[in-house]
Formats: sequence, C-alpha cells, structure tokens
Amino acid sequence: MDMEGTKLAVIAIVVEQENSVRELNELLHGYSRYIIGRMGIPHRERGVSLISVAMDAPADVISGLSGKLGRIGGVSAKVAYSKVTG
Repeated sequence: MDMEGTKLAVIAIVVEQENSVRELNELLHGYSRYIIGRMGIPHRERGVSLISVAMDAPADVISGLSGKLGRIGGVSAKVAYSKVTG
C-alpha cells in the first residue's frame, strides 16, 4: 500500500448488541487492507464489547468506515487521528 497522503488513526468501537457483531466483522473485513491491528475486549458482565482498530489510510476512508460503523444498530464509533501523516 502506498502510504503517501494517509493518516494514522484509532477507531474506538462499543458494541452493545451481540446480533450486530456479524455485520461489524464483515464491514471491517472490507477495510482489511487499511487495518494495521485490532483488539477486542468483551465485558461479559455488562454484555458489551470494546474494540479498537488501528488504521493507516486516507482520511476519507477512515471517516467513511467510522460513519458506516455508526449506522449499525447497537454500535458506536469514534475516531482519534494522529498528527503524523504519510
């Protein structure tokens, strides 16, 4: 992947409905070429999962993924961008 013009970012995802996980995973798979790493932590007592996704991608790709994530029922997403650019 050419990293010219890309940004580093982390998307914080909160999953509150287990039935949303399949759609979430399919969406993330579609962006796999931009994903550096991913970590998921289930909080079983509360029935919530916390996921962080590290990306190196153009800003429009990152914001597009974040927007699509936010449209999945029971899923919330926020992005933190690094000031380092490609």
